[in-house]
Amino acid sequence: MKFLPTMTAAALFGLASLATAAGPGLHFPGKEGPGKGKKIVLIAGDEEYRSEEALPMLAKILSQRHGFDCTVLFSIDPANGHIDPNQQKNIPGTEALKDADLMLISTRFRDLPPEQTAPITAFLNAGKPVIGLRTATHAFAGDMRDGDWGYTFRDKGGFGLKILGETWVAHHGAHKKEGARGVVVETNASHPVLRGVTDVFAPSDVYTVKNLTGNETVLLHGLVTETMAPDSKPVAGPKNNPPQALAWLREYTAPNGTAKGQAFCTTAGASVDLVSEGLRRLVVNAAFHLTGLDVPEKTDVSYVDPYHPSFFGFVNDSKIWAARNLKPADFGLGKSPAAVDPAGSPEWPHR
Repeated sequence: MKFLPTMTAAALFGLASLATAAGPGLHFPGKEGPGKGKKIVLIAGDEEYRSEEALPMLAKILSQRHGFDCTVLFSIDPANGHIDPNQQKNIPGTEALKDADLMLISTRFRDLPPEQTAPITAFLNAGKPVIGLRTATHAFAGDMRDGDWGYTFRDKGGFGLKILGETWVAHHGAHKKEGARGVVVETNASHPVLRGVTDVFAPSDVYTVKNLTGNETVLLHGLVTETMAPDSKPVAGPKNNPPQALAWLREYTAPNGTAKGQAFCTTAGASVDLVSEGLRRLVVNAAFHLTGLDVPEKTDVSYVDPYHPSFFGFVNDSKIWAARNLKPADFGLGKSPAAVDPAGSPEWPHR
């Protein structure tokens, strides 16, 4: 299923120029709003869940609706500068974290060079806040190290466990068959991050979560649903008893042990998951909360530009990405690149 690019009124009147190149990334200066003066760096880089589509959409909402200054970074083919989610060793521009107030990360098994790793380590050593989406629980792999801080997958000192509280375990729901319904944890229902969040649905299913310590504030449980349709009911039987954690807040200790920081994690976050208004509101609310701002009663999370995400799945051939030749600027204001579903994807009307 393909969708043609759509030009909005913003682009027709020249407002697309407000999104500018940020070195190899994309920069959205914040408009007027409560987030004015706060800087967010959003890091996309996964082969399966189309973070390169989702994060520019979130950055547009955060910058144009709420005033945050946003920079989006991507996995880039160093030979030609196009976006290639299969490129695990290159996310240029992480130096933008130097003066950032929040990092939002949605990567999978990246193995970055030291010059790209060091700004991430410095950000965490400062105890600054982090939002992790979906595969951020296994954001890094290989022998990616900076000083004494190891990012290695499944390493007890690695990013997922140490910062977000969980690493990759398993799919708890049947992948590409069952979805996930977010259910508010009643004891934490008054938490500001849940303000205005009335429904969350993620077709990308529920991850198994088994390493939380009990010191987290679990905001949502994820119930496995019978199908990937938004109106699907929870499955009967033991799969949802007990339910898996779907979203939580926790305190982390900096890699060098000298500072404490706050992290929000949700194992939802595929590009198609973020069609859910409730999930978008949950993430944007977390950005307000973690940057010290009051969360609105009902945060505006309406799209700035049309959003037609592609279905999740691996696109293992980098030649396909080369043929698409998408550059960061193709996700600027007023632009909605054509979505291309991976081969073998089901018909997917729920966009």
